This record gives sequence, C-alpha cells and structure tokens, in this order.
Amino acid sequence: MFAGHFGLAAAVKAADKRTPVWTLMLGTQLLDVLFVPFLLTGQETIESAEDGVGGYGGSLIHADYTHSLAGALIIALLAAWAGRRFWGRRSGAIIGLVVFSHWLLDLLVHRPDLPILPGNLGDLPLLGFGLWAHPAISAALEAALIAGGFLLYGRSVLASSKAAGGAAGTVSAYLAAAVMGLLLLGSLLSDMMG
Repeated sequence: MFAGHFGLAAAVKAADKRTPVWTLMLGTQLLDVLFVPFLLTGQETIESAEDGVGGYGGSLIHADYTHSLAGALIIALLAAWAGRRFWGRRSGAIIGLVVFSHWLLDLLVHRPDLPILPGNLGDLPLLGFGLWAHPAISAALEAALIAGGFLLYGRSVLASSKAAGGAAGTVSAYLAAAVMGLLLLGSLLSDMMG
C-alpha cells in the first residue's frame, strides 16, 4: 500500500491548494518514516509469516508504537498541531487527517498485526483485514488510489495553469502531472516487486 498512500495524498492536494504538496506526501508516509528508527533499534520488527506467502504482504509487522491505533492518532494530532502552526487551521486539520489515513489504509491490507494501544498494552486483539492475502483485490485498490490521485492532481494542476493563462503554464502543468504520475507509478512498481 506504499504507493496507494501517495495516491491519496495527490488526491487531497488536488482539492487543497494551500497545503504544500511535500507536507501531504510526507504526512501520508509519516507512520512508516517514524517506524524506521524503531525498526533499526529493534523496538519494532518485521518477520515472515508462517504461511509462506511471499512479498511484503507475507510479513507480520510488529509496529506496536507507530502503527497502533492510539499511536497513529497521537502522531496525527501532533502533525495537525505542527501543520496548524505553519500553515493555518485548515492545513493543520488536513495534514492530521492525511497522517491518520495511513493507518486506515493499512487496516485494510495488513494481516491482523496492528495493535490498538502502543506497545500492545493490555494484549488486546490485533487489527487488520488482510487484503494482502488477496493480491488481485489489494492491487486493484492500490491502482485505483494511484490512478484517482494522479487524475485528480493532474486535472487540478491543468485547471490552475489555464486560469493563470499562457502556454508556459500549460506545459508546466503537464510536466508537474507527468512527474507526479511517474512517482506514483514507480512507487506502485516497487510495491509489486517488494
């Protein structure tokens, strides 16, 4: 779902002109960005699932802090607070929602490995609907997010450039949309190969 997160951020950017695109792209991956230091220090882990399913979907991810429901909410609230300080109330709310969207999308595809509380306190049931076990469905969902995000973003950039007028604006719009499309496509391909 790595690329799907970016597709969602692109769709949000199409609807929100104020919030910088880099904050949306970083926000949609913030849980994974924060996961890396926890992984490197051994506080969170990835292990192969026992059923032998290959690829990223064949792993159990023990991200008990960054990807717990409560942890994701706390990270989203902190990101919203930071966004509000720099770009205003609306952008802060959008950034917070984009950050939390990561957990919601992960809930769809992850095996039941997402805890409710940080550190899996209380040993509550783990969450995850496991769409990765159905590669065609999870690939279709991710492709829809990527295509939808790319199309909405491209249309938005083109409309903005036409409003500004001039051929240079239109060329810039197509170039921006093409770059976004290539980034999303590259992300999807790395997901499929990983």
